[in-house]
Amino acid sequence: MAIWDRLKPKAERKYPVPLTMHQLWMVSLSAPVSRDRDASRTTLYPFKRIEDDRARRWLADQWEITSREQLVGRLGGLARTGYRVQAYRLLGVEPMAWDAALYVDIARRGFGCGMISEYEAWTALKSLVPAVVRSYASWNEYADHYLLGRMVWRDGLQGTPDAAFLAPQAASDAHLRRLLDPANKTSPWNLAPWDTISHPDRTR
Repeated sequence: MAIWDRLKPKAERKYPVPLTMHQLWMVSLSAPVSRDRDASRTTLYPFKRIEDDRARRWLADQWEITSREQLVGRLGGLARTGYRVQAYRLLGVEPMAWDAALYVDIARRGFGCGMISEYEAWTALKSLVPAVVRSYASWNEYADHYLLGRMVWRDGLQGTPDAAFLAPQAASDAHLRRLLDPANKTSPWNLAPWDTISHPDRTR
């Protein structure tokens, strides 16, 4: 980490209230996407330190999202159909997990750069919960379908300029193994087990 990065305020200082267990569970849906060291997996804000401009650049570069309207439209598309429709045509399976991870990641970054409010971000995440809970019974199942969705997305990019920027599949596999490792005390999936969302909410 560069010295100027250490000077940026920590996200937990700007947003000091700890997440409830339900909130942590919802944020954890994007954990497979958040592989960077400076990504936060236990706050609504997507980074460990305040980097609003970075969130804005990422949305523009990766998703061509430069306005609130585009952000809301992209979230709606992922919630309704996403990549799972294409996957179903190819494989007969709808990997909701891939779309859910992207949805939560985009919503968090949208909040991070001020395109949507904190209340709107939580509302967006809550709206996704019923479909995810209906689809899976464990983080292991969620991880399996995330990888399936990523495979379909990756194969769809073959032969395009974007294919050169894809992270190796091995990196994604290793990241998911760390998230699922019972000995990993910092994994949000261990901090908020799958059945957490089915029980009354509580503070951490």
